[in-house]
Amino acid sequence: MRLAIWDFDGTLAHRGDETGWSLLLAEVLDREEPGHGHSAASFRPYLRDGFPWHRPDVAHPELREPEAWWASVRPLLARAYEAVGYPPERASELAQVAQHRYVDPAAWALFEDTVPALERLSAAGWTHAILSNHVPELRRIVAALGLDELVVAVSCSAETGYEKPHPRAFAALLDQLRPVEAWMVGDNVLADVLGAEALGIPAVLVRRHDPRAERYAETLAGVQPFLEEAVAA
Repeated sequence: MRLAIWDFDGTLAHRGDETGWSLLLAEVLDREEPGHGHSAASFRPYLRDGFPWHRPDVAHPELREPEAWWASVRPLLARAYEAVGYPPERASELAQVAQHRYVDPAAWALFEDTVPALERLSAAGWTHAILSNHVPELRRIVAALGLDELVVAVSCSAETGYEKPHPRAFAALLDQLRPVEAWMVGDNVLADVLGAEALGIPAVLVRRHDPRAERYAETLAGVQPFLEEAVAA
């Protein structure tokens, strides 16, 4: 098996016009508190720490049940609402709404280049899997987008207890599939690219250029030449 490992959020799919928890909190207020006067920028200072992926060196097996995971994250969202002026009870209610809106598959969409890129690589003999730092409902979102027809496995940090770039995050997928060759593709230079390369897995950074990445493709269409070159070698 030649395996192409894909990040999910920001690589294969996005939520709304832009992806981000700060945007989500502002979006919830648009619906729940019309005329609120806050933007995504209002929440960013309060969401820079506290998610499991902010400490990828720390395993969190205790959060592998969905409610345990959300019980650790909802207070972070509520504190962000409190920080901009909402009382604790209302902040907790808004955090609950944010949870439900985030996991709604209808809010997610594939990038236009996702399916064509995966189909072309499948035709060239590559097998696809998803490796993502994400919420417990990732599999449901992936299935709703039709991606489960194109990928053989989904490995989510909320299920394994390990966040990329932790070596065990990659091992959870590789030990399951045991490919003869594997490449990582993602939009996060630290979690996806440098994390994979530290384990000897070649990687391609996509969508967000960073000089630390040896290989970069602006779109997913640009990934195939790197993989073809590897096969030819």
